[in-house]
Amino acid sequence: MEFKIATRKSKLAQLQTEIVMGILKRNFNAECQKILVETTGDKRLDIALNKIGGKGLFLKEIELALLKGKADAAVHSMKDVPFDIPGEFEIAAVLERKDVRDAFISAGNVHFEELPEGSKIGTSSNRRAAQIKLLRPDLEIVAIRGNIQTRIKKIKEQDLQGIVVAAAGIKRLKLEKLVTDYFPIEELIPAIGQGALGVEIKKNSQHKDFFVNLNDRSTRICVEAERSFMRTLKGDCHSTIGAYAKIEGNLINIIGIFKMGSKLVKKDITGNEENYMFLGEKLAKNIINS
Repeated sequence: MEFKIATRKSKLAQLQTEIVMGILKRNFNAECQKILVETTGDKRLDIALNKIGGKGLFLKEIELALLKGKADAAVHSMKDVPFDIPGEFEIAAVLERKDVRDAFISAGNVHFEELPEGSKIGTSSNRRAAQIKLLRPDLEIVAIRGNIQTRIKKIKEQDLQGIVVAAAGIKRLKLEKLVTDYFPIEELIPAIGQGALGVEIKKNSQHKDFFVNLNDRSTRICVEAERSFMRTLKGDCHSTIGAYAKIEGNLINIIGIFKMGSKLVKKDITGNEENYMFLGEKLAKNIINS
């Protein structure tokens, strides 16, 4: 058995794809080949995502490779997957989630709360920027894009006091030693799907059963609950939106934020795990009606 797995060219994207390839090898003795795809989102690093079409720009060319039969599956960070993927495709599996938190990498190992007033902090995310400003209104937010290594370089190049990035990516790249602080989830609510990897396939894929086997049930439920929240709010890269779902026993708790006008609204909801999609929608409606 041999599979072709499409991915972006960044070191992190390739590492994440190798995680999936390793599981396929162990579980099915399948040989896998990486198909490296340069996406529009990777090419246009000089412009903010919301100016050129959003996070779907990290998927379009990869989905084209699936459509043309150049790849059997694709591996994505679930936080990069829009809620409205085209009907020809499906997320066959969501793997067990890793650290969902955001991490602060400081220029001089200065803790976030000890940064001097007016310090410049780099991030590409409206969600992070809005929550950082709630925690420290005195800080200046600088928009930066690029892979994690590029963002780390920009600390020096753009005279930043630090950057905020996803902890999962830092840990997969084995760069934990650079992290000064991890933000508690309640202080800085993660992106929808943060820390989770998804495997996308064509709906009629003959290999579907192999990829479905990679699914982690609890992570899938939590990520789908968050995506239900995002879908109800029609959240995209223009939105200031975040959510995190967690299962405890047979209950699921979802905490979410969404910017309504100039106000960042934060709410949470708890209910039976079986109702995870409904609860995501209900939380979104609670925010709309607040």
